Amino acid sequence: MSLAIADHEREAIAALLAFPLFAAINGRRSRRFPVGGEIPSGELAFTSSRPVQPLSEVERALVLATVTGVTGWNFGITHHPGYAPALPNYAGSAVGRTFPSAAGFHTTDFFFTDDSGTYFLSSRDAAPEGEISTDGAVSDIDAWLDATVSRYRRLSDRRIHLPRAEPYLEGHNTWIANHPGSLLVIPVADLAQHLIANLAFFLQNGYGVYDDVHGRPVPGADDPSLRHAGEPFPLSFVEQYTLAEASAELIAAVYPGHLALGAIGLGGWTFDGIDRLSILGASGDPDVPGLGFHVEHDDAWPLPNPTGLPGVFETLSRPHVRDAADAVERFAARKFGAGGPFHPATPGPWSDSPRVRGSAARYDEHFLRLLTDQVRYIDDTFGKVPGAVPTVHILNYLQAHHLDTDFYDHHFGPGAYLGTHRDHEHVWHGR
Repeated sequence: MSLAIADHEREAIAALLAFPLFAAINGRRSRRFPVGGEIPSGELAFTSSRPVQPLSEVERALVLATVTGVTGWNFGITHHPGYAPALPNYAGSAVGRTFPSAAGFHTTDFFFTDDSGTYFLSSRDAAPEGEISTDGAVSDIDAWLDATVSRYRRLSDRRIHLPRAEPYLEGHNTWIANHPGSLLVIPVADLAQHLIANLAFFLQNGYGVYDDVHGRPVPGADDPSLRHAGEPFPLSFVEQYTLAEASAELIAAVYPGHLALGAIGLGGWTFDGIDRLSILGASGDPDVPGLGFHVEHDDAWPLPNPTGLPGVFETLSRPHVRDAADAVERFAARKFGAGGPFHPATPGPWSDSPRVRGSAARYDEHFLRLLTDQVRYIDDTFGKVPGAVPTVHILNYLQAHHLDTDFYDHHFGPGAYLGTHRDHEHVWHGR
């Protein structure tokens, strides 16, 4: 799919590519008031006199490419004396994206919604196209944007429905979140896969896991093959570590998108004030289906547990895998199979990429058995994977919309918005 870019949009993109990084950083603000918006009461009451204006196809593609885009091949973990002469095998993906991921695990993917519908956009294992060149410029902006657009998968022709009330939205967001005309980007992390990656990481470095919730070792913690046998990490620590790493990935994804809003001259902000269960489809209200994720319930859990969207975003947890062995097999296949970061045929950034990729430490049968036993123990003991944190994690959202500068002129002093906001309609829409 090729994105149609008008001449005036090409001129706008050229100016965007020259926008100073530090101006974007220093000019970043949460600019929540859109055209077509209204604050009904209070000191900042205001009603927009302008009509709702959705993002153009090009504006949408630019925001989504900035949040989700592939930028080339990642460099992996270069050296660890405990692996040498083998290459460390941490990464889950061969690609680099516009945001970092702990050890290259890359368990996050994306949904988005706007007036045209609701979509899935997967980039975590996509091959690079239009990546950044050595001088820091986008070598082919058309290819980069077209690659992003080609990954759109439309799930519905409607914007995701969220009642403008608590508990679906936090009270301060009921007037503005998911507003008509806006683009709402929804990063989602597979914590089941991220936990398996961390369990593998600790095992590969010689550490087992201890179930500090139930006061007993997880199978394999004392295995003599481990360099630190008998010195296990608490399971609660490993799961909190997993949650923290995934949370960092989620906010790191939307942050460059927030910077891009100022450079483009769009309003919007990064926030977490939408109920994640409502977004995923676990609100309990049949009139609020959210994204329609499969949801499991257990009286032992404090909250329902969404596990994935069948055929779209499936985590490495039941019912999307048969069992722990299947989960570990799929995890290893992503790393070492075709297209993975440690398959010799996967292209890469090195002068001899097949040799570098082929030198990575492999998982032997004993290691895979230990890892499978750990995952099976967690699943059997807690009834899900991970055991004490959600299987699917949402933290931050990015909303983008056309800014009503009249609101800021009325209520703020000079400097409330950038020159890009002032000139946006002329530069991007020829008006």
